[in-house]
Amino acid sequence: MARRSRDVPQDPAYIPAGPADGRLIHRRAENGEIVGYTPAEYGVRKDGRRSLVKPVNSSGGLLFLAILLTACLGGLVYGVVQAALTDQWHILGEVWWVFPACLFPFLAAWASYLKERKAEKLRKARNLPRPVD
Repeated sequence: MARRSRDVPQDPAYIPAGPADGRLIHRRAENGEIVGYTPAEYGVRKDGRRSLVKPVNSSGGLLFLAILLTACLGGLVYGVVQAALTDQWHILGEVWWVFPACLFPFLAAWASYLKERKAEKLRKARNLPRPVD
């Protein structure tokens, strides 16, 4: 056996695996076909088979959630300003946990929206349908 083919299976249909970044995610598209997407083209997770509530994964839905959470965070900032103006700092000692609890979903919603928006642009450039699962 030649040295160059020592680690290569001798199957004529063998295609060596590419780098981890170039691997495709094979999913069913809206038209029912199985399509290969790069991780950047796939976007946010699409399946919700194991969940009771279908996840929001369209860019419009994620934008709505991000704006809603931005409004909630704005309300928290308004509350801190009011506590500072009325000198009632003891209130913040009781509800400090609300800030990290609202900050994480706020950041996750905007990150998911940006990721899905970028994926939509990449899919449009390659003329790929939207994956459904």
